[in-house]
Amino acid sequence: MQWEVVIGLEVHAQLSTDSKIFSGASTAFGAAPNAQACAVDIALPGVLPVLNRGAVERAIRFGLAVGAEVRRRSVFSRKNYFYPDLPKGYQISQFDLPVVLGGEIEIFVEGTEKTVRLTRAHLEEDAGKSLHEDFHGMTGIDLNRAGTPLLEIVSEPDMRSSKEAVAYAKELHSLVRYLDICDGNMQEGSFRCDANVSVRPMGSEKFGTRCEIKNLNSFRFLERAIEYEVSRQIEVIESGGIIRQETRLYDSVKDETRSMRSKEEAHDYRYFPDPDLLPLEISEAWIEKVRISLPELPHAKRSRYVSDFGLSAYDAQVLTSSKELAFYFEEVVRLCPDPKLCANWVMVEISGWLNKGGMEISQCPISSASLAGLLRRIGDGTISGKIAKEVFEAMWNGEGEADAVIESRGLKQISDSGELEKIVEEILANNPSQVSDYRAGRDKLFAFFVGQAMKATRGQANPAQLSEILKRKLSG
Repeated sequence: MQWEVVIGLEVHAQLSTDSKIFSGASTAFGAAPNAQACAVDIALPGVLPVLNRGAVERAIRFGLAVGAEVRRRSVFSRKNYFYPDLPKGYQISQFDLPVVLGGEIEIFVEGTEKTVRLTRAHLEEDAGKSLHEDFHGMTGIDLNRAGTPLLEIVSEPDMRSSKEAVAYAKELHSLVRYLDICDGNMQEGSFRCDANVSVRPMGSEKFGTRCEIKNLNSFRFLERAIEYEVSRQIEVIESGGIIRQETRLYDSVKDETRSMRSKEEAHDYRYFPDPDLLPLEISEAWIEKVRISLPELPHAKRSRYVSDFGLSAYDAQVLTSSKELAFYFEEVVRLCPDPKLCANWVMVEISGWLNKGGMEISQCPISSASLAGLLRRIGDGTISGKIAKEVFEAMWNGEGEADAVIESRGLKQISDSGELEKIVEEILANNPSQVSDYRAGRDKLFAFFVGQAMKATRGQANPAQLSEILKRKLSG
């Protein structure tokens, strides 16, 4: 039997406010355990929550960016459950009246565009963190994260493969960073994914029983966890078993998911409106003020790169994958107005060397201005594309700007026609049999003559001029 995979994601994006969603405690990462947990966060008697305006504004920005409905009225509820890192015994979240309703995200998978619908995005507070290491068989509790503002973004079950799920997560990750509402740091827990995975017979419209894989904090783990879970569910069903709705954890060391607990339903949490918080009212004027402040979003930027720069949809997708990379590319184009040349060098050389070094674009040792300087030397014929790669490596290693490297290494391209003609004539004179064979119809020998000329000039001959001179001399 053929199976169809059905995936929906719930993403928790930590909002980039300086203080928590209902208290003035800091959200800075890395503080000593429990150093940033105030009376509100640890639920001391008599304290009252006060909603952070900045968190609401970030939710509005997201809703507008994905074409969703920003609800004029939303309500905070208490989600009741008991766990050591939740001192109140409930989490303040939004249930039946979220701040953002609907919306969609466009993704590209293997050259094909697809729309993933969003169900909702709601504001909530984070819980604390259980620490299991170095406590001699006991568990420690760090409440620094308790009360940190989250935007939980819930998709419809529109994804049909792990690759689509990863593409969606990456697009969402890029978007929240473009909007400057979340730093997207997955290692620090600022962007976490829960994957709801099920399988059904191909062609069936009825959904299978889903399992939720919690707290996936890397795109690689998201893909591997889904792949494992899909295989597990198919194996269980084909062996005559049934899939039970449950929450599972992914073990990256063993590369497997394992059962954590039975999956809770909404009624298990006994949601009810929080009596300490008034309904959230958002005015039209506030929404319009936020709309005006929105930056150019990835989808619009991709369209502009295709229409204004003549780039392919794929190239535009790669270059807009992060706002920092897009900014770098646009600065290069501003200083060297050859978009396709700039795109190729940013995608291939810059990105390749960054990946090799495990670096971000912000750590790139070659500035956008320096790369533009190198590309201008390709454009004006000072160096060839091949020599440019040698210059690039020297620049990467700190040997200076392009002009200085070209000068110090004597890499200037030979474009003097008279000099090139002399070199070509000498090569033809030294290889009479190859000349005869070429003129007799062995066209592939042309590469031999090019290679000899490049060797004689240490790769510095202008390729276009060299080719033209060789063709002319060999035809005679």
